[in-house]
Amino acid sequence: MVKDKDFYQVMFKIAIPIALQSLLGYLVAVADDIMVSLTPDGMFAQAAAAQVNSITALVTAALAGLVGGSAVLIAQYWGKKDMERIKQIFAVVMWICAGLAILVVAAITLFPKAMVGLVIDKGDARITSLALDYLRIVCFSYIFFAISTALVGMLRTIEVVRITTYTAVYALVVNIGLNYVLIFGKLGFPALGIRGAALATLLARLGEMVLVVYYTFRVQKQIKVKIQDFMVIDKTMVKDYLFYGLPVGITDAQWALIGLLKMAIIGRLGGAFMAANSIATSLYNLGTLFTFGLAGGAAVVVGKAVGRGEYDTAREYSKTIQLMFVVVGVIMASVVYMLRVPFTSLYGSSRDPEVFKLSVDIMFIMAVSMLGTTYHAACFVGINRGAGDSRFVALVDMICGWLIVLPMTYLAAFVWKWPLPWVFFATRVDQYFKWIIAYYRLRGNKWIKNVTREAAA
Repeated sequence: MVKDKDFYQVMFKIAIPIALQSLLGYLVAVADDIMVSLTPDGMFAQAAAAQVNSITALVTAALAGLVGGSAVLIAQYWGKKDMERIKQIFAVVMWICAGLAILVVAAITLFPKAMVGLVIDKGDARITSLALDYLRIVCFSYIFFAISTALVGMLRTIEVVRITTYTAVYALVVNIGLNYVLIFGKLGFPALGIRGAALATLLARLGEMVLVVYYTFRVQKQIKVKIQDFMVIDKTMVKDYLFYGLPVGITDAQWALIGLLKMAIIGRLGGAFMAANSIATSLYNLGTLFTFGLAGGAAVVVGKAVGRGEYDTAREYSKTIQLMFVVVGVIMASVVYMLRVPFTSLYGSSRDPEVFKLSVDIMFIMAVSMLGTTYHAACFVGINRGAGDSRFVALVDMICGWLIVLPMTYLAAFVWKWPLPWVFFATRVDQYFKWIIAYYRLRGNKWIKNVTREAAA
């Protein structure tokens, strides 16, 4: 175990705000889900929102991946205190994120039915209609989210973490408040149902972006950035980002794309399965709250050590962090298992006996798989990425997702025709063995890669 106090200070300085942000964001999502399930459209509205949110998840994961890719470089330059290089990376990532969001919004605006048709059977007219109402509004929030997540993610890598908490508290208060008013028609507003949920998300994201931009340019003092810094793109940093950082974005985006395709399969197996999967996924997100907080802290402390050339220290950090992941995995898997029945009971759609039983069965499978998920995900997202080993992580995820998970899910659903809980098991089968890959990768030395250049002039 590492005895250096600075290690634990940095780890938890990063991890706790991320975990808090995840917790508050989780509460917003659950409240949104529950309120939508209590509208007259009930299970249908919940299923529609859940399926559309798989498209949102693809976009947000791609953006988070692009920003996470910057952490590979920023954390190591932060170890060297090279602020000019860090600002150059800020500019590159900001424009890539904004450009991606604009392209997605344009595609949805031009082809909304085709986009919804990716995740919902076109023969299910009621759910499709509700999904179109939701997607046409919520898609514009992607642009605001792109700017916010780029700035917050990059600042967090240089240990500016307060804004993470501020945005999380803001989202909790504003989004839930707007949801309540716009979904159910309070304070003189009309009851908009699922469209109200989409509008609440859009308005909350806009306010969040304003808050983040103000904090970045006017409040935080860790790095002095100006608008002009984002107007100049350094070609060297573009090259380095494409080589070391983009694989992280591709990894997260392709995994989210696999998630979208899994949702497309689920979307063709009935409204009850869609609603149950939505409920189970909400509880899963609770189970991973601290996992990715620790991963964020791990990426920074390991990246700083590698950037300074302290490779033995990075190995020592890795061993301690892995032990933390094992403990967190056991705790969170136990929490998910114990909460599966009372949590399901919160949803209006759980009054349907089929939805209730499916939800509980799926959550049991999810709890068991979480033991492996917590360890390997945190290793890959934290230790490996911080050490510059993002290309290996991308390769593992691509092989597992495209050659194992998707084929098995398709066969389980449409060829073997397994019971629905076992179809869900197929969607997570890789979580039962990827931890072995993570464990053996960190036993050697190939995962340590110093990706920094000499200080900028």
